[in-house]
Amino acid sequence: MLRQVDAKTGKPFVDIVLDEAGSKGTGVWTVQNALDLGVPVGGIAEAVFARSVSSHPEQRGPVHAMVDARPKIPVVGDTFEDDVRAALYASKVVAYAQGFDIIIAGAKQYDWNIDKGAIATIWRGGCIIRAQFLNRIVDAYANDPSIPTLLVDPYFAKAVADGEAAWRRIVSTAVLSGIPVPGFSSALSYFDSLASDRLPAALVQGQRDFFGAHTYKRVDEPGTFHTLWSGDRSEIETEGSSH
Repeated sequence: MLRQVDAKTGKPFVDIVLDEAGSKGTGVWTVQNALDLGVPVGGIAEAVFARSVSSHPEQRGPVHAMVDARPKIPVVGDTFEDDVRAALYASKVVAYAQGFDIIIAGAKQYDWNIDKGAIATIWRGGCIIRAQFLNRIVDAYANDPSIPTLLVDPYFAKAVADGEAAWRRIVSTAVLSGIPVPGFSSALSYFDSLASDRLPAALVQGQRDFFGAHTYKRVDEPGTFHTLWSGDRSEIETEGSSH
């Protein structure tokens, strides 16, 4: 599609298409169900939100008009196209992993008996989200039906690892250039969240206890605790929940 030239103007096809994306509701439904099931699907959600933002010219126009200057887009090297391709592939892996997380959570919630590999086969048979690596998903669940996420399957883990450096370069370049890439950046953040030894959620839990006495757990002993922030700041054990 990017190679297509508009016959009327001679311009690249993508440059003559109105940049306001519509929605049939499938993405919205997916995100709503993911929230109900408590499943993080940032990559899918950001794709939905990006469409929504694009469809609000009454907001985009005034903000654009008040911004004096946008960041200058840097000159990229010969490997830029390969970097974009690698970043796209890694982001797609995350999106499919998140999609299967929703299905698996739904199966647990509603007592469905599902065949994970067969689902990928159904998509391969004609769904609009089909992709060449659906066969790899079938293989992943055939090799280990109990894997906690597709991201730990050897094939997909290697695919993400091979593309990680390019993924980071593309997101960094986009941010510095003022180009929104919510799908790429959200998928990368999700990967970093799973790959990190420790998350900022510790600070979130501390703040929840500070502002609302929602309690917290410790890393060095069992139990649920609350700090008397308005008192002497001593710690007490409590029956409350940190969730």
